[in-house]
Amino acid sequence: MYSKETCYVVGESKSPGNNPITKKYDTFFIGFVVDTTDHRIVDAECTAMMGITVLFVRSLFVGRSIMDYEGAAQEVNARYFGSSQKALIVAFKQAHSKYKDTRHT
Repeated sequence: MYSKETCYVVGESKSPGNNPITKKYDTFFIGFVVDTTDHRIVDAECTAMMGITVLFVRSLFVGRSIMDYEGAAQEVNARYFGSSQKALIVAFKQAHSKYKDTRHT
């Protein structure tokens, strides 16, 4: 399904205590499939209670460079108003850092 030029990276963070994600999964996770030739996110999925959340989060990240932490954080702040907004940003930052460390860029 994914080309050999892709890799998978996961970020995680804590959701607020009142969030159903916390009750079900304990931790918020977001996984990214990244094209290593240009650092573009080709797919994404997160722990969420509603399918629309997964689809919306995917739309925030697919096509974006995983190297663009600042732009991604601004986009999430401007468009995602779920209770796990901060958790989403933290999880992306962790995935961004992992990717950056493994790519030596």
